[in-house]
Amino acid sequence: MTDEVKTGTAIGPLDIGRIMAALPHRYPMLLVDRVEELVIDERIVAIKAVSINEEFFQGHFPGRPIMPGVLQVEALAQAAGVLAVESLGLAGSGKLVYFMSIDGVKFRKPVEPGVLLRLEVSFIQKRSRICKFAGKAYLGDELATECEFTAMIADPPSA
Repeated sequence: MTDEVKTGTAIGPLDIGRIMAALPHRYPMLLVDRVEELVIDERIVAIKAVSINEEFFQGHFPGRPIMPGVLQVEALAQAAGVLAVESLGLAGSGKLVYFMSIDGVKFRKPVEPGVLLRLEVSFIQKRSRICKFAGKAYLGDELATECEFTAMIADPPSA
């Protein structure tokens, strides 16, 4: 790690600029708005502000807007990407975090516009190129979504 941040060191909050330095995603696919807390090599707590202005609410579903489950899982994965990039000291390196697998996804409560979706992700296993995570998304104290997923850290595809 370049800036030698030790395991267990808590950093945060992180603003959108720091998030965008860690992730290649941009609007409308950037689904992490703020990082409340990040503990190096351990866990992250991030926020997705769910607004009625999100493009997907136009069609999912008219008259009963609900954030698609796949986007809830994507938001958890992006939070995990920030955790991995910060823990491995890869910010600004151009490395990408790619999904490899998603396991045990459960949707417990619909996510509607006007809420703050709290994303809590922790490492289950961390290696230099492959990481496994456990993620939970909350609406207040209520569990909305949970899953485990694996990701690979790699160079971006060459042009």
